[in-house]
Amino acid sequence: MQHHIDPTRAQFDAFKDLPRDQPIEMLNLLRFKDVADYPAHHPLHDTGLSGADAYKNYGAETGPILNKVGGAVVWRGTFETILIGPQDEAWDACFIVRYPNSSAFLAMVTDPAYQKAVVHRQAAVLTSRLIRHASAAEGQTFG
Repeated sequence: MQHHIDPTRAQFDAFKDLPRDQPIEMLNLLRFKDVADYPAHHPLHDTGLSGADAYKNYGAETGPILNKVGGAVVWRGTFETILIGPQDEAWDACFIVRYPNSSAFLAMVTDPAYQKAVVHRQAAVLTSRLIRHASAAEGQTFG
C-alpha cells in the first residue's frame, strides 16, 4: 500500500496554481493506523494511543484554526462499501470541508498553531485522500 499522508511538493504547487478567490470544498478520506506513531520526542510516543484518538486530538487542536479562517465541515458520512473502485480502499473517516477560498486553506496550514498540531494527523493516518473541488450548482441531474 502506498501511504499518502502529506502532499508532495508538486501536488502542493498545483494546488497553489489554481484560482485562489473562489470557494472550495476539500473531500477528505482517511484510514487510521491501529496505533498512532508519534515521533520519539513527542509526549504521546509509545502511549498506545489509537490512530482514531490521535486524529481526534488533531481535530480538537485545529478546529479553532479552521473556524478562524472561515472554514467548516459541511458533510460527514460513515463509510459502508465500495461500489465502483478498488475493493481494498476502506475509510475510517469521510468528510467535506468548505473554505471561503484556497487562500483560507493556505492560511490554516501555515498557521503556527496548525504546524504544531499536524503531528497528530501524521501520527494517526495510515493513508488518505484530500481532493480539492470547485463549488458547483446543485441540481436534479448528474450533468
